[in-house]
Amino acid sequence: MDINPQPIPLSNLAVGAACKVASIEVSGLLRRRVLDLGIVPGTAIICIRTSPAGNPTAYLVRETLIALRNEDAAQILVYPA
Repeated sequence: MDINPQPIPLSNLAVGAACKVASIEVSGLLRRRVLDLGIVPGTAIICIRTSPAGNPTAYLVRETLIALRNEDAAQILVYPA
């Protein structure tokens, strides 16, 4: 077991996997949108599915299903559960 796990981009999370938010590396309006959706450090997220084209991806956040583009999800760092 890794004592000090390194965070990974949310966009790298496999379908069906769970994680907790480590940090949010976005700014501006996207940062406000992410925070308004309840994505803050410590929030649990589950990757539900990807679209047929692979972008966007659906995530379960605080009992709400949201879709994020991969380039936006890449700026949210998470600890896999």
